[in-house]
Amino acid sequence: MFVTRLISGIVLIIIALVTIISGNNVLLTTTLILSLIGVFELYRIADVQKKALGIAGYLAVIGYYLLLYFDLKDYIIMLALGFLGIIMAIYVLTFPKYNSEQVMTTFFGFFYVAVMLSYVYQVRMLLNGSILVWLIFLCSWGCDTCAYCVGMLFGKHKMAPKLSPKKSVEGAIGGILGAALLGAVYFAAMDHFFGIKGSSIMHFAIICGVGAIISQIGDLAASAIKRNHDIKDYGKLIPGHGGVLDRFDSVIFTAPCIYFLATMLLK
Repeated sequence: MFVTRLISGIVLIIIALVTIISGNNVLLTTTLILSLIGVFELYRIADVQKKALGIAGYLAVIGYYLLLYFDLKDYIIMLALGFLGIIMAIYVLTFPKYNSEQVMTTFFGFFYVAVMLSYVYQVRMLLNGSILVWLIFLCSWGCDTCAYCVGMLFGKHKMAPKLSPKKSVEGAIGGILGAALLGAVYFAAMDHFFGIKGSSIMHFAIICGVGAIISQIGDLAASAIKRNHDIKDYGKLIPGHGGVLDRFDSVIFTAPCIYFLATMLLK
């Protein structure tokens, strides 16, 4: 199992390096594919993955990424409202084929997976995006690693005992501080080699620290959904890691957080 996870992890890192460094349409297409798979995994829980509601969701995801491709962000709200109208029409015209939870999951999945994950691409397209985009993974996976280590060594107080018994308050704090430290170290290294204008080591530390908080919420939220539906993993796409939502649960939350913090704090 460990070897499988290790090999899968290495492959994921290689894919991330190639797509993120390439940026532009390569990253946009990769993010679209991941979003469609992630939406499928979520829709499968609600049993709409191959039905009219699910198909409407996939089309909405594709439409959303086309708006990003053509830089038509002003039309995103229009798309979301149109999508809502379509799935509500399906709901009432086929009643009682679907229940309200299936309809809400369909709409929720569009935002939770596709829109939020798309901010990986949107961060990459910012000024200094080739540097900033790695903060998403640094504070997501870095926080997870630091929280695990600190929790193993000093964890005594359970953070969410019914949801995730192994997570501790001490581990959560360690994850936040560890991510902030990693952000500071990352800035120092990038500034030394490339020079980063309009930002400081404190900016990167704050961004990663706040991102780490959001990251842990995302991780717990994904776990809560799985527990509500009594499943271990969202999928089996990535051997040893589960599905897209299992591997990117924290990244989904962190990506938009990094985007908005970067646009507010960095000039």
